[in-house]
Amino acid sequence: MFLHISNAKYIEEYKVQVSFNDGRNGVADLSSALKGAVFEALKDKSNFSALKVDEELETTVWPNGADLAPE
Repeated sequence: MFLHISNAKYIEEYKVQVSFNDGRNGVADLSSALKGAVFEALKDKSNFSALKVDEELETTVWPNGADLAPE
């Protein structure tokens, strides 16, 4: 079974409440994952908080094109 994100909600700072297709859920602190040019804009919390789940890819995505795989 491949791990996919079914729901993601911004909480605060760089923390996201996530639910996975295997029934697990929890809070992920993504502050250490914001490395590289595509994630630079997400260091602004107003940009970071605009995250959503891509229904087709089942990953967390942002309007600037950045995405994070569930692993």
